Amino acid sequence: MSAKPKVFVTRIIPAKGLQMVQEAWDVDLWTDDLPPSRDIMLQRVRGVAGLLCLLTDRVDGELPVAAGPQLKVVSNHAVGFDNIVVPDCTARGIPVGNTPGILTDATADFAFALLMAAARRVVEADRYVRTGQWKTWGPSVLLGSDFVGATLGIVGYGRIGQAMARRALGFDLRVIYYDPTAIPEPNDPAQKVSLETLLSESDFISLHTPLSPATRHLMDARAFAQMKQNAVLVNTARGPIIDQMALYDALKTGRIFAAALDVTDPEPLPMDSPLLELENLIIVPHIASASQSTRDKMAMMAAANLIAGVQGQRLPNCINPQVYDR
Repeated sequence: MSAKPKVFVTRIIPAKGLQMVQEAWDVDLWTDDLPPSRDIMLQRVRGVAGLLCLLTDRVDGELPVAAGPQLKVVSNHAVGFDNIVVPDCTARGIPVGNTPGILTDATADFAFALLMAAARRVVEADRYVRTGQWKTWGPSVLLGSDFVGATLGIVGYGRIGQAMARRALGFDLRVIYYDPTAIPEPNDPAQKVSLETLLSESDFISLHTPLSPATRHLMDARAFAQMKQNAVLVNTARGPIIDQMALYDALKTGRIFAAALDVTDPEPLPMDSPLLELENLIIVPHIASASQSTRDKMAMMAAANLIAGVQGQRLPNCINPQVYDR
């Protein structure tokens, strides 16, 4: 009986997905809490037929070369894939998989939770109580922002952006969005606008655009200068979309009211980052999709991509389907 093909899984993923892979293939599992270093990645991929990686793992042209010609698939345990140089994999005929759609609702829920928490100063109020500052009820204590009648601007109007819009409409928010590639739907109450219009008219802005050269530091000092002074910014997309020093200046000087970040640049944020000094900023550790159900489904999708790729079958969710035209 021939030995099972070997695959490298770069972290412990939820059990439902991990079990699928372990039942199918010979699994080399990285069990540390921190991701493998670059050198370790290049060592552990040697001779593997498949790689299941996370967004913390850089996959470029050097990695398939180190793995060898038997590498058949790269499966990313994420919907975003800016950690993978996809053309390098395509050039070698390697399909790359991701996990789209599954985390849409969980991410939109969390983005809206961050929006409400920042607007109504929930985290700041919690610290206010815990540090003994609460002496009595006061009419001007920790005043926040109202939602009804306000405007939400969504940057990036894909699945998650549209899910965010649906939630906002339930709070009687006017919704506008900026997305150069989006085609407006006739019955969509959300309105497509220019970025300049979105920045100047929005009381709340939520980022849902992929990271690309065009969106890196999209939110910079110039963008903050165009925003309302009462504006609240939420980012559950990718950290580098925001110029963090420009954000620090905007929050510190009161140029904008508040912000909430699920993603930072880098991750984790260094403990000496000036952002951690700000009272009007919420920072959480990239957990927008961190519901049990969602993470289980992501793991199973990533496993399904890996298994299909090693078997030489078409990936259920493939980023670079042109590899099948070779």
